[in-house]
Amino acid sequence: MSKVLVIGCGGVASVAIRKCCQVSEVFTELCIASRTKEKCDALAADLAGKTATKITTAQVDADDVNQVIDLIRS
Repeated sequence: MSKVLVIGCGGVASVAIRKCCQVSEVFTELCIASRTKEKCDALAADLAGKTATKITTAQVDADDVNQVIDLIRS
């Protein structure tokens, strides 16, 4: 039904991501992006099998506008 891009994978963002995944009928696709992709991958792995939300991960420097634009377009 909807796609979400979350930039950041710290404490607050990870809580928000987990909450989104609890309502997978609303949040059908979610991309977690951060400077440290490994943190995103770890959270996605932890949520695997616990949600129907399709989770992808990406590396992005949020200070680089072109990187953010490219990520949104992809």
